[in-house]
Amino acid sequence: MTKHRSWLAPVAGAALLALALVGSTLSGGLGATASAAEIGAAAATAGCGKAPTLRSGTQTITSNGKNRSFILRIPDNYNNNNPYRLIFGFHWVGGTAVDVDTGQTVQRDVWSYYGLKQLANNSAIFVAPQGINNGWGNAGGEDVTFVDDIIRRIEADLCVDTAQRFSVGFSYGGAMTYALACARPNVFRAVAVYSAGAISGCSGGTSPIAYLGVHGIRDGVFPISTGRSLRDRFVRNNGCTAQNPAEPTQGSLRHITTNYSGCQAGYPVTWIAFDEGHIAAPQDGATGDSGSRTWLPGETWRFFTQFGGTTPTPNPTTPTPGPTTPGPTTPPPGNAACRVTATVNAWSNGLTEDLTVTNTGSSTINGWSLVFTLPGGQSITGGWNATYSPTSGQVTARNVSYNGTIAPNASVSIGFQANHTGNTAKPSSFTLNGATCTIA
Repeated sequence: MTKHRSWLAPVAGAALLALALVGSTLSGGLGATASAAEIGAAAATAGCGKAPTLRSGTQTITSNGKNRSFILRIPDNYNNNNPYRLIFGFHWVGGTAVDVDTGQTVQRDVWSYYGLKQLANNSAIFVAPQGINNGWGNAGGEDVTFVDDIIRRIEADLCVDTAQRFSVGFSYGGAMTYALACARPNVFRAVAVYSAGAISGCSGGTSPIAYLGVHGIRDGVFPISTGRSLRDRFVRNNGCTAQNPAEPTQGSLRHITTNYSGCQAGYPVTWIAFDEGHIAAPQDGATGDSGSRTWLPGETWRFFTQFGGTTPTPNPTTPTPGPTTPGPTTPPPGNAACRVTATVNAWSNGLTEDLTVTNTGSSTINGWSLVFTLPGGQSITGGWNATYSPTSGQVTARNVSYNGTIAPNASVSIGFQANHTGNTAKPSSFTLNGATCTIA
């Protein structure tokens, strides 16, 4: 995180020496027996249907002959007959499982599990493993084995969707997530690797896995070329069409998202480059970490939740062209009562606009589209928590998978970044599912 920047680089550099300790081949473990067929469909774990003995909080476990620990967070309304997503969050060098669990280094609670716990809203089980010496040296594959052991412990007691396991991490935590992408592609459905290098190793690394890579163009710890190299392994493995994605210019303080084309169906690769350094929660239009303004949790949650309860059988030699991300939901016809609050933050030739959309009616909205007209000279370059089309003129913002429902008196927060030629005004009107909204 930001407060680690002064000493993160030398520690990460020293950690490169630990690569010599990482075994090139892992034997045994969860991934050694998990085949594509086994992960090809959701399966009820042994914990489904039984009263759990595990509770939220710190757990201890013996792995590879060592005493290890992890923090477990079970949904408040846990139902032992409902298979849940299982999401691992790995800390950075010098960080801890507590930092991931609380989000305290960026914004307590808001940044818990990289901001995903708040978005999950009790729909997922979260795990924050603790690394040896606050790192992920993975000597002889011991940290991968540690993950195997955690999964066994959890799934013997809790109800997990075995086709919905995910991993995310920043810096050294991203390196550990990358190691899992290489070593356990038949165990994890998708990974999100933030600002990382390959310092936890890459045993295997020849099978496809859904891959989200995020990196700052001014990263002084792991240069962006390192992130591109990690990404390109899975561009090849997933059968995607090779390309050189657009990246933001220095000083633009924005991010650019590229969804690769031609990838094997069910194995997308998404690359997000942002104009900042080695930080975990970048924000558009400003420098430094921000838990409440960062676009990253929304992008990651959308990437993870695009997958249903089944996983396709890998076939890297026969890529299937076409889009890898489902299109936005088309809201049902009908009226909606709504209020929109818009806040603009502008600079020389760019701006960000935060929109809060409130359902002021008495009925729940299931699926929504917000229509507005951008002032002349404004053009959207990126957005969060919604899809935007087209990028200028009359724009329609549609819900993404995790925020399509708005209960009465509830709100959703969305936003976008745009270029401008001098006019930084807000849209003059908004309609939600065809109904005109009041403007706060």
